[in-house]
Amino acid sequence: MALFDKTPDRRFEPRRPANTRGVLVAPGLELACRIVDLSDGGMRLRLDRAISLPAVVTVVDVDAGTACEASVAWSKGQEAGLKCAARPTPLKGLVPARLAHARDAWARAGGR
Repeated sequence: MALFDKTPDRRFEPRRPANTRGVLVAPGLELACRIVDLSDGGMRLRLDRAISLPAVVTVVDVDAGTACEASVAWSKGQEAGLKCAARPTPLKGLVPARLAHARDAWARAGGR
């Protein structure tokens, strides 16, 4: 086995590195995180602590001011991979009622 041998990447979309502040939101849960990389269909997060995540979460990109509803594809230690259900929704101005908790979390994290 070669030293730099890697297992094949099974993703459909290429990943782009990111280093963005985020907040993971779910019923009864609001957790600071770091968005490590992004693709058109999902993202990888680094959490503040290892925690069991619910199947469906909302991730707030604090700097971009957007929220992405996603399902947890995998979780290992302090990292998790998410599959986004749709394009990110802007949190500035009016938002759908289902994202009111995400907008509030964004404001608490310093979003403007």
